[in-house]
Amino acid sequence: MQVRSVSWTPAQGWTPSLPAELDSESTLVVAFATPNLARDAGPLADLPVAFPRSRVVGCSTAGEIFDEALCDDTVTVGVARFARSRVETTTARVSSSADSFTAGHDVAASLAASDLRAVFVLSDGLLVNGSELISGATSVLPSGVVVTGGLAGDGERFARTWVLAGGEPTEGAVAGVGLYGDAVHVSTGSYGGWDMFGPERRITRAERNVLYELDDRPALSLYKEYLGDRARALPASAMRFPLAVRAGRHTERRTVRTILAVDECRQSMTFAGDLPVGWLAQLMQANQDRLVDGAMQAAARITPPPISGPQLAIAISCVGRRLVLGERTEEEIEATREALPASAQLVGFYSYGEIAPHGAGHTDLHNQTMTITTIGER
Repeated sequence: MQVRSVSWTPAQGWTPSLPAELDSESTLVVAFATPNLARDAGPLADLPVAFPRSRVVGCSTAGEIFDEALCDDTVTVGVARFARSRVETTTARVSSSADSFTAGHDVAASLAASDLRAVFVLSDGLLVNGSELISGATSVLPSGVVVTGGLAGDGERFARTWVLAGGEPTEGAVAGVGLYGDAVHVSTGSYGGWDMFGPERRITRAERNVLYELDDRPALSLYKEYLGDRARALPASAMRFPLAVRAGRHTERRTVRTILAVDECRQSMTFAGDLPVGWLAQLMQANQDRLVDGAMQAAARITPPPISGPQLAIAISCVGRRLVLGERTEEEIEATREALPASAQLVGFYSYGEIAPHGAGHTDLHNQTMTITTIGER
């Protein structure tokens, strides 16, 4: 297996140059790019030229990760040419969140095969309900298939996200990558680092990923009581105060949910994933040290691969973490890089949601985590 990582900036172009010599039908190219390139896709158009036979996927971001650096207005690319593994890609389209389950099902069904070992998913970050997307995918896939990925970002604007579909930046798209054969090894680690505060409240009215009431009170007005002056900056300010949800007091396993939009007329909040009625919800907040430590914990949770060669490492962190960390954001990237093997090439992006298993359990949509996927060959 051969792995390279490159980046593009308006001032310097591609540094180093795109490794076109790695192009093959067994090559995966992942690209994470500033959202503005949907209107001027110059560097994105270079990818199918340099890699005409390769499988190319990518998405818009809320910041790009390249090695130890946080970047904006750039393109970060990871290239992996497999020696003994097969790679395939597929796409699906959604026009609204109601299409999410079907999109996940169709992507997984298109990739399904007896030797499928892992699926990496990149999805539109605003039109897709991430929970339903993953439910659709896992309804098709065997439990042993690793599913990871993330939801595209649009900085702090929350206006438009895109995924590379057919080589073009496309809204409402979902891209899936299938990795096949016994030689490929995919491992993942995910961790948050947020603290809960305030009372735990029951979700008394919700429809999939739209929350209307907590403890029979309008959810948005209740949420604003905690935000105070920050409520004027919704929904972006909500990134600093996500919700932790769990099925009940019988379980300690919680999933974090981030707000994508608010509706003042209906006093509701739209989240990146589902909030089932009857579940418990509690506000969260973070300090910077805990988030940096969380990134290191995510890398530490990765199962050591039975390989010593090169690996492609993809780090997907939530835009909410970036908002909280501010100038210290690169510290969580540095902590991630430090915990990874020296042979790993690190690329990634800041997202509107992360896709990863709960430890060794089922895959779900996460928010406000650092999630890392490593790909290598035995």
